[in-house]
Amino acid sequence: MKDEVPNLKDFDRRLRDEAAEEPTLEIPQGEPTKKTQIIAIYGKGGIGKSFTLANLSHMMAEQGKRVLLIGCDPKSDTTSLLFGGKACPTIIETSTRKKLAGEEVKIGDVCFKRGGVFAMELGGPEVGRGCGGRGIIHGFELLEKLGFHDWDFDYVLLDFLGDVVCGGFGLPIARDMAQKVILVASNDLQSLYVANNVCSAVEYFRKLGGNVGVAGLVINKDDGSGEAQAFAEAVQIPILASIPQNDDLRKKSANYQIVGTAQSEWGALFAALGDNVASAPPMRPTALTQDQLLDLFDGSDTGAGVVLEPATDLDMRGKFAAPKKSLEVVYDEA
Repeated sequence: MKDEVPNLKDFDRRLRDEAAEEPTLEIPQGEPTKKTQIIAIYGKGGIGKSFTLANLSHMMAEQGKRVLLIGCDPKSDTTSLLFGGKACPTIIETSTRKKLAGEEVKIGDVCFKRGGVFAMELGGPEVGRGCGGRGIIHGFELLEKLGFHDWDFDYVLLDFLGDVVCGGFGLPIARDMAQKVILVASNDLQSLYVANNVCSAVEYFRKLGGNVGVAGLVINKDDGSGEAQAFAEAVQIPILASIPQNDDLRKKSANYQIVGTAQSEWGALFAALGDNVASAPPMRPTALTQDQLLDLFDGSDTGAGVVLEPATDLDMRGKFAAPKKSLEVVYDEA
């Protein structure tokens, strides 16, 4: 008997329905009623959010703060540095496995601690088998069932992929789940493009009555070229920290070594970042247009002076191009 071939149209429809599904959890609106600061950190994939957050959270805990770090990136790599490279079981995969076994998820199944930091990963669906944004929403629904709103923390840090700010990835901004947003970027166009998109999303939802603002920018791998500083000044947000492009930092990060500790030469940097993160107010940024963003860079690096040349129908037809007879009626002159 031949294996049944799945109906691709039905599969495509299910994925679209899943992506469009509204979350069922209720997010508190208005000003926070608890002392907990919930902070969403956004940045381009690979820009160093996980490195920044692992060390920041470790330093905050070392200073006596109760910190919960939640990875909200489908790559599930936020906690890797914190746990010495070990993969943390994700909430979504654990929930699926427990459900199949008829068991309930317990906090000890998904939340782990090191150096005083409590940390977990939401995770995401397997490649090609679901919507990543919807997976984030589902993860927060499970957190609510585990008692998220009753937990006692000074800071909850949410690590979000900033390349997209739709669906579940935009949840903290769209539904006032966080009090403020922190951006992580470098002196490159792509990471600042992502940061600018997040600024646009924040302003959009502020106009709809939201309360989330941008607390500031962390410049990672700062080579001193100044584009990120110029961006922060242009959108009117402060720089919370500038982490230099440094070979020692790169090697320690690659070897899963924590530098956000008083015993490290980099401890003072992350201590200052912690103070700035705690005190920075949520601000309304002024997002840039694409041309304004490009103007932050040397024109030789961004293709300045390029003119958009419209394509023609003959261009599109290529080797199949042939003059077409006109239907226009042309009258001979009398």
